[in-house]
Amino acid sequence: MTAAPGRAQLDRRDLADAQRIVTAVSDAFSAKVVGQENLRESLLIALLAGGHILIESVPGLAKTTAARVVAESVHGGFRRIQCTPDLLPSDIIGTQVYESATNSFVTQLGPVHTNIVLVDEINRSSAKTQSAMLEAMEERQTTIAGTVYPIPEPFLVIATQNPVDQEGTYPLSEAQTDRFMLKDVVHYPSPDEEVEVMARMDAGLYDKSHRSRPVVSLDDVRRLQDVVRHVHMDRALMHYASQLVAVTREPQQVLAAQYARLVEYGASPRATIAFCKAARALALLSGRGHVMPDDIAKLAHRVLRHRLILGFEAASAGITSETIIDAVLQAVRVP
Repeated sequence: MTAAPGRAQLDRRDLADAQRIVTAVSDAFSAKVVGQENLRESLLIALLAGGHILIESVPGLAKTTAARVVAESVHGGFRRIQCTPDLLPSDIIGTQVYESATNSFVTQLGPVHTNIVLVDEINRSSAKTQSAMLEAMEERQTTIAGTVYPIPEPFLVIATQNPVDQEGTYPLSEAQTDRFMLKDVVHYPSPDEEVEVMARMDAGLYDKSHRSRPVVSLDDVRRLQDVVRHVHMDRALMHYASQLVAVTREPQQVLAAQYARLVEYGASPRATIAFCKAARALALLSGRGHVMPDDIAKLAHRVLRHRLILGFEAASAGITSETIIDAVLQAVRVP
């Protein structure tokens, strides 16, 4: 295997410092959220890789709590936007307000101007309102009355959508979903985990006044994001990620006909970029300074599930993107 150009090897101090920060945030997460280890990992990957995450689950599974805990533990700003059909773009990015005292307009920045933003039930907002997030997510800025306002770094958008009640919702466009690095699916807790939730409620751990204390700083997060960029990823592994994405675009050349005909559109180059960035973050979370093939395979569902567009035949047959991704992983040789 050949090393990727321009990548310096991480020393032990970098890895030790990274583990200290990751462990502190993970412990803070586990102190407030029962179970949901996959969600914890996905949130940390998105935060360290500088991406955004889309979460699908039914209500009541601690998504808001999880987002708030991550923000509080890194001493970052946190805002929650509850999406409704009458929500306007200005409610998200901000607007100009007239002040009679000064006979002038002043700009009031919207809730997106913070470090971690929870956009709850994003598919309940209109397409026009959803599009207000595009510039913020991609360029890390908003434009109000022709003036550009940068968003503070680090910046993480956590969007949720409810898969059950689809009445009065507006499906996310391909351009919108493609800007999420990962999509995670959160399931119900086990009976034992649910009992633990009740025990913590009795102990008062979920009182409104019981906030998580900062365990690291935003400077720690920024430093860790820089460390992630220097995690070694062999060019053969980049090629592996690229091959996985390429199969989704031309499935008829690799996949069995029963699966190939179900895929209408595959993933864009953003998927390959997401694979590389997220794999480096996952390797660092695992205490390694280099990416392994298992890191990429482990991320395949989270990177691809929202980027595959399946046809009507797949829906009628009850076949989901998860099945197609499994077939893609089987079809591509691991380096």
